[in-house]
Formats: sequence, C-alpha cells, structure tokens
Amino acid sequence: MSNLLILNLFLASGFSVIMEQVNMVGFISGFIIGYLALWITQPLYGPSGYFLRVIKLFKLVISFLWLLVVSNFRVLWDIITPEDFSKPAVIGVPLDAKTDFEIMLLANMISLTPGSLALDVSEDRSMLYVHVMFLDDIEETRREIKDNLEKRLLDVIR
Repeated sequence: MSNLLILNLFLASGFSVIMEQVNMVGFISGFIIGYLALWITQPLYGPSGYFLRVIKLFKLVISFLWLLVVSNFRVLWDIITPEDFSKPAVIGVPLDAKTDFEIMLLANMISLTPGSLALDVSEDRSMLYVHVMFLDDIEETRREIKDNLEKRLLDVIR
C-alpha cells in the first residue's frame, strides 16, 4: 500500500513539474491522474487496499470540510444575531479509537471545528470529553462526532 502511495506522490510531483504548475492545483491534478493511471494498471501488481483507502480519505476530507463550514456559519449566526442560541455543555463521547495517534487526530479534528473543543481523555482511554457550544440533543451530538469524524477517521487509518 505504501509503495503505491509513494508512486502516486511521485507521479503527482512529476506531472506538476512537467505541466509547469508547481502549486497545489497542479499537484492535486497530478495526484488524481496518477491515481487513475495506477487504478487502470492494477492487474499488473495485484489487488491493493490503497484505492479504497484513498476514496475513504477523500470522504473524510469532504465530511470534515462540510462540518467546518456548517459550524462556522452556526457560530457566526450566534454572534451576529441579538438572541443567544448557544447551549454550552461538556459531554463524554465513547471512543472506538484506541491508539494515542487515533485519539490525537480525532481530538484535533474536533478542536478545529468552531463551537467544539476536545478537553480530556478518561484514564482508561474509553471516553473523550468534549465541550460543545450548541447542545440540542446529547445523543445526536455524540452520533455526529462518532459517525462524521471518528468512524471515517478510523476507516482511513486502520
């Protein structure tokens, strides 16, 4: 899997240089073209989980960006309107993430979204305590964190 990632990064860099677009747009374009080229030539080197993992990573990024936009507008709306919509609370979110790396990535993704902040992890690392700015339904908030962030993150990492 890592060999295909390295090859895809090499193809993306080469495409970016050849097309004289040594910037993020050129690199992403090269990555997509390299991914497609590797996918087409997949019978040459056998089945690999790389292709599915890249799709899962793309879904994670899109989901996180959507959550980022929605939470930004929710916080903005609370700030610019005279009425206060916030209902701050600290909730515990049960963790499926087990390693320090998985918990750290999840906590950082939660903290990067406006209106939420990862505070602490329980001693047995089974619960992540999160401060949320808008708590309408505790179970719905837990489900959003578990489904939109943790599940997708663990699908990419594991």
